Amino acid sequence: MNNNDFHTFSEYMKKEDNSLTASMEDYLEMIYRLSVNSGFTRIHELSDALNVQPPSATRMVQKLAELHFLKYEKYGVIMLEENGKVMGRSLLKRHNTIEALLRVLGVSEKAVLIETEKMEHTISDETIKCFEKYINFTENNPDIVTKYNAYKSSKT
Repeated sequence: MNNNDFHTFSEYMKKEDNSLTASMEDYLEMIYRLSVNSGFTRIHELSDALNVQPPSATRMVQKLAELHFLKYEKYGVIMLEENGKVMGRSLLKRHNTIEALLRVLGVSEKAVLIETEKMEHTISDETIKCFEKYINFTENNPDIVTKYNAYKSSKT
């Protein structure tokens, strides 16, 4: 690695091929969570789940509808289109993978959600796959986790 390999955070983020903003991803993930069983959700459920005002949720839902991720009519239900379901499922899987890794590493429960939310919008699919492999490895080799926890405890 040479000095020409380094960039600012903004430059790294520009290189990502992602047309969705972090906020759009948060909304899609939550809409997926809320609608996975019933097939739909409503603005007030979404705004409550994300701790935002209903008008903010409405604006974002309208943007996502324009991008054909979902169907929404004013005062009606929000229903994901097929590509919205695929994206929502993928975003939730990414979230759950990061959360699982942080738990394996012993991050406090208080910090797991906050750290997951910070990380999930900045990490590549390739890295997520590595996380998944590591999590599977630790599940199949619990002695590794036991040794890690013992090591961690001895260093505090």
